[in-house]
Amino acid sequence: MNVSVWKPERTGEPLPVIYLNVFRGDGSGVWEACCALGCPPFVLVAIGGLGWNRDLSPWECEPVTRDGEPFAGGAGDYLDALLGEVVPRVEGELASPVAWRGIAGYSLAGLFALWSLWQTDAFSRAASVSGSLWFPGLVEHCTGHPLVSIADAVYLSLGKKEHKTPNRLMRDVLARTRDVEALLRSRNVDVTFELNPGNHFSEPDARCARGIAWLLGRDA
Repeated sequence: MNVSVWKPERTGEPLPVIYLNVFRGDGSGVWEACCALGCPPFVLVAIGGLGWNRDLSPWECEPVTRDGEPFAGGAGDYLDALLGEVVPRVEGELASPVAWRGIAGYSLAGLFALWSLWQTDAFSRAASVSGSLWFPGLVEHCTGHPLVSIADAVYLSLGKKEHKTPNRLMRDVLARTRDVEALLRSRNVDVTFELNPGNHFSEPDARCARGIAWLLGRDA
């Protein structure tokens, strides 16, 4: 597990801290995109070096492509490590107090970000960017269980072409994301859903930055 922390040079005010699980890199592209958008001061914690299909899947699932890896369902163990190791270490080294804590991610990490709101009250805001909300059983799990988090803002997004796929599971991603949006609204969560140009692989850093900017903008 690799942890990179991006933060303003100087501030004495309490800052939001957003945890971003990344497939590759150190989160610098997302940080730069956030700065270009004029985001207010915050701390970005990027976690990489993860077993993507293992650490971010909430339960076991067969591969969705012929040559793909199965999903091992290790999200619970990873969430324990994130909350028990990464969060205390990072926040113990910050010069400023934490105003609130959010979680964000792209693709399967977007699924993890959303799912975590049903597991812990550590995060009050989440951005599921091009989230894999097609994951079997996800909507049913969320519908059948209460939110553990006192979530006050959730950002959802997809590319406009993401559901136009022959894969029988992934083609449901738009409908399932809309289901989650409706569920969150029914539970009085401030939620937005945004469609972006392109498919699943279009401009992930920029899309993540848009989601983070929206979460930060709830304070305005």
